[in-house]
Amino acid sequence: MTTRFRELTVEELRASVDSNAFPFEHTGVLTPLEEGVVGQERAIDAIKFGMGMKEKGYNIFIAGPAKAGLTYIARTFLEEQAKKEPTPPDWCYVYNFKQPDEPKSLRLSPGRGKELKKDMESFIQTLQAKIPEVFDSDDYRAKEAEVHQGFERRRRQIIDELSEIARNEGFILQFSQVGMVIIPANKEGQPMSQEELSELSDEEKKALREKSDELQEKMKAAIKRIRQAEAEFKEKQAKLDSEIAMFVVGQLLEHYLEKYEDEPQVLEYLKAVQEDVLENIEEFKKKPEGQQQMGPFPMPPREAAMRRYDVNVLIDNSETQGAPVVIESNPAYPNLFGSIERQAWFGALFTDFTMIKPGALHRANGGYLVMKALDLLKWYLSWEAIKRALRDGVIKIEDLGELYGIFSTRTIRPEPIPMDVKIVLTGDPYLYHLMYIYDDRFQKLFKVKAHLDDQMDRKEDTVFQCARMISRFCEENKIRHLDRTGVARVLEYSMEVTGDREKLSLELGDISDLLREANYFAALDKAEFISREHVHQAVQKRIYRANLIEERVKELVKKDIFWVETTGAKVGQVNGLSVLMTGDHEFGKPNRITATVSVGREGVVAIERESKLSGNIHTKGVMILASFLKERFAHNKPISLTATLCFEQSYGMVEGDSASSTELYAILSALSGVPIKQGIAVTGSVSQKGEIQPVGGVTQKIEAFFDICAHKGLTGDQGVIIPEKNVRNLMLKQAVLDAVKEGKFHIWPVSRIEEGIEILTGVAAGELQPDGTYPEGTIFRRADDRLKEIAEIVKKFGKDENGSAPASSDEGGSAPCPSCDR
Repeated sequence: MTTRFRELTVEELRASVDSNAFPFEHTGVLTPLEEGVVGQERAIDAIKFGMGMKEKGYNIFIAGPAKAGLTYIARTFLEEQAKKEPTPPDWCYVYNFKQPDEPKSLRLSPGRGKELKKDMESFIQTLQAKIPEVFDSDDYRAKEAEVHQGFERRRRQIIDELSEIARNEGFILQFSQVGMVIIPANKEGQPMSQEELSELSDEEKKALREKSDELQEKMKAAIKRIRQAEAEFKEKQAKLDSEIAMFVVGQLLEHYLEKYEDEPQVLEYLKAVQEDVLENIEEFKKKPEGQQQMGPFPMPPREAAMRRYDVNVLIDNSETQGAPVVIESNPAYPNLFGSIERQAWFGALFTDFTMIKPGALHRANGGYLVMKALDLLKWYLSWEAIKRALRDGVIKIEDLGELYGIFSTRTIRPEPIPMDVKIVLTGDPYLYHLMYIYDDRFQKLFKVKAHLDDQMDRKEDTVFQCARMISRFCEENKIRHLDRTGVARVLEYSMEVTGDREKLSLELGDISDLLREANYFAALDKAEFISREHVHQAVQKRIYRANLIEERVKELVKKDIFWVETTGAKVGQVNGLSVLMTGDHEFGKPNRITATVSVGREGVVAIERESKLSGNIHTKGVMILASFLKERFAHNKPISLTATLCFEQSYGMVEGDSASSTELYAILSALSGVPIKQGIAVTGSVSQKGEIQPVGGVTQKIEAFFDICAHKGLTGDQGVIIPEKNVRNLMLKQAVLDAVKEGKFHIWPVSRIEEGIEILTGVAAGELQPDGTYPEGTIFRRADDRLKEIAEIVKKFGKDENGSAPASSDEGGSAPCPSCDR
């Protein structure tokens, strides 16, 4: 076994949290974190800035990964801050007495909206009871009789005067169904008969007609005077009714005018109500009875006389503390902007101001409206309307059919309400970038970006803050508190998620789910607190629920269907390590990588690339291998070879460059002829200079190869080579730690290709000497010799075919191959 190079100790393979260092026994004794957010200083600073900026356009977009708890952070932090802000006013809709189809909006102090509604109901009910009583009183009847008698005296006087004039002229004034009639009279004072009229001479008839015409004119003047008197009577009666009604209405209304003297819009509305009541006093003079339907068609309910005095309380902030924070999960247009409901009445649809319903924007007015950006974008009409509302600064309740030119029934147009809402969108950073680029209005309306991180530094103060945040979560969700060992295991899991021992996960959704699951297992044990065992059980069960595919892959490897060797040594063959993802689970998988070297000029060829089963990053890694070979071996000769690489038994896409160092080891082994130990697996990318660069999923890769070695039998010579810079990412399971501690498994950190190839082969890599050669017996010397041999073969082959040496190529100094068409 190679012992020349540094091996990682057990302490370096996993970070552990010492629960005894915690100054508490369980999270129940901790003060819950007030803001409920930890480790998001950058985002919190941006949110505070956005909340403080009241100018237009400074709405907030909270960008971050899905599991970072975007909505939770937005809600908890905004609610805490919003409590310190003033409570917004109430909003009501009332009848517009001048424009009935355009209901008026009223702004009132918080909590006074429902007071106004109650007061108006009481006011109208009192009027309906009081006014009929007043108009039915003896005092009113006496005044009314006095006015009526005055009219009757005046009317009788005019009629008597006209009758006297007619009698003096020999005529009689009579009354019929068609009105007053003047008839000639005989000497006895009786109306002349037709016979008497026929006996008159022509001169007498003529004189009679002239007198009749004069009397007719006087009668017309009398009728006119009567009508004037009647008009005066009606005016006096109306004045009397108005004075009586004004006395009742004014007396009742005076209290409300004083009560709402600091509400200008309400005062204006009450005065309009007073004027309308006086104009329609006849409606109040009737005693309240059930509504009677007149005619063959029933009247719709909206036309009920007293309904126009109702108050529709749209927003009631009587119980709101500070500014409201509203979360809308379904931002359809009616849910955001409100709606106008309709009532069916004998086959027709009717509506009025009492059927106006609020939307999320109304409820959030004066505060904050939180939505997921993706949910909002799914409703194109809502997104466009939100931008229009932010631009105009008003909330309009519009009928969708009328708004977009679709046929609709008769509707109303409520007066817009001034908009004072801070829109808070949450979503993925990539979605933010797309909206910023492709929507020209977005960058003008959402000027504040609060970028949430998915991890934070592991420090003493942040660890304690995490414990306080766990305490708050337990309190809010009514679950068991964690003891100190449970908190330690949660923190370790947090490091496992980040893949970095110096970082803690900020994926609050994932951590909160783990706490709920651990509480379930604690309940099964009837434990008072959630301990380390319960959290660990929750982690293992979560893996077990998701790792079916991983188990199937391991089964295939154990049965040698997927061929992975863990003993012996072979030339041009090395165990690489990759990571497979199944959506909710990721795991490592060993891969057998082989390399062959032959005479040719194609350079390094990856079978996956040629078969279109590799991505661009893997292709880049292969090109880096070719550059490394040129840098190390083409300084004094042309390189003419074909090196073929293959991921054996790989039937899907290969992407990433984490196997580039592994592929390079296979090529060096094939060139030098030195076998590679099959009990060692490799991961890490390589640069053109031979530097080993960090990769992802190191923990999963090591554990995957360990499981195979453990199944086939640990020999003490097995292990994994990883990049030096990945040591901080290790969070290995206990079985690996035990094997390393017993010397049955090894993990070597390397920083250069030379270190890795020496561990894999047990042979020194070799350093370039001043004469341009490598030391005898080293890997690089053997590879260099083989490349010279191939170059001579190509040169000789060229002479044999053409009779002269071929010209050198510009690319890497390699000679052309006459047998190739290219």
